[in-house]
Amino acid sequence: MTGIMKRYLLALYAAAVLHLLPAAGDNGELKVFQLNLWNATTNVPGGEAGVAGILKQTDADIVLLCEATAGRDTSLVSRLAEKLEAEGLHYFVSGSGHPVCMLTKTKPESAEWTCIVPGNEERAILKVNLAAGGKMFSVYSAHLDHRNYQCYLPRGYSGATWKKIDGPVTDESVILEANRKSFRDESIRAFISEAETDIRNGRTVIIGGDFNEPSHLDWTRQTALLRDHNGAAVRWDCSCLLEQAGFTDSYRKVNPDPVSYPGFTYPAGNADAEKAGLNRLSWAPDADERERIDFIYYQSPDPGFSVKSCIITGPAATVVRNRIVPDDNSCPVFTPEGIWPSDHRGNLAVFRF
Repeated sequence: MTGIMKRYLLALYAAAVLHLLPAAGDNGELKVFQLNLWNATTNVPGGEAGVAGILKQTDADIVLLCEATAGRDTSLVSRLAEKLEAEGLHYFVSGSGHPVCMLTKTKPESAEWTCIVPGNEERAILKVNLAAGGKMFSVYSAHLDHRNYQCYLPRGYSGATWKKIDGPVTDESVILEANRKSFRDESIRAFISEAETDIRNGRTVIIGGDFNEPSHLDWTRQTALLRDHNGAAVRWDCSCLLEQAGFTDSYRKVNPDPVSYPGFTYPAGNADAEKAGLNRLSWAPDADERERIDFIYYQSPDPGFSVKSCIITGPAATVVRNRIVPDDNSCPVFTPEGIWPSDHRGNLAVFRF
């Protein structure tokens, strides 16, 4: 089978998967979409209209967004809600005017900034309480600290300066020590503490966003010689903490094999951005830096709550050694029509209860 034919069949499969997703508001199912908007879509001409089209096509009950502001422009998400309203798709906006925000078809009972870590206040997590299908939910939208992005160390780059270093660093203890200079693990510990109260109160908890850190489920012995891991297998803090606290990674639950289904979300192979020449898609241009750093996790006191499907959403291409390359695996991707506004791909998950 030729590469073109393989990609064509994967596109058909992804479209079929999306077609099977339930319509928004179907009884007993909840659709959640997560996406980093890359400097409020300003790096891609037509990006604002593009994300409006994406939201219409995904038609999610809950939308988790980050990087939703750019400088003095803090009204992007409100404008998106107005555009969608004009097309008959109503959303309530929580966190309007902030980089991390949320759109919900159900009116929230409450919305608050929480999990505020001293020294990293700008990475507060937005928490929204709402009801759907007769069930109570606490939903969190997050964008964790981008500094000390140390999955670059095994690739021969510094995650602090984004410059080349003398060679790959593959010792897990050294990698994690450098990684913990970020505030990501503190944010997740604070989230877990907050979520424990929600779960005790009978609420299902969902958190999604750009975590700026890979998962230990992707850096295994099976992947150690792939994607310039250079033999490293790493138990990354945030994913380990969430797993130990009883949270489930939606994408890995549906696609447990990280070799056949890597589920890369960053960097997205965004040809519209490359044509514009407004910003670079690669920060480690001589490495294979593909990662899954965008997630939707869940935990529920309801034993009947589960993830039905989770599909990566965005261009069917990523970036390898500073070049856009088509996906070279069997991993289905849903690519909405129109302009893609981000350097990330997103997650589209459907839950049932």
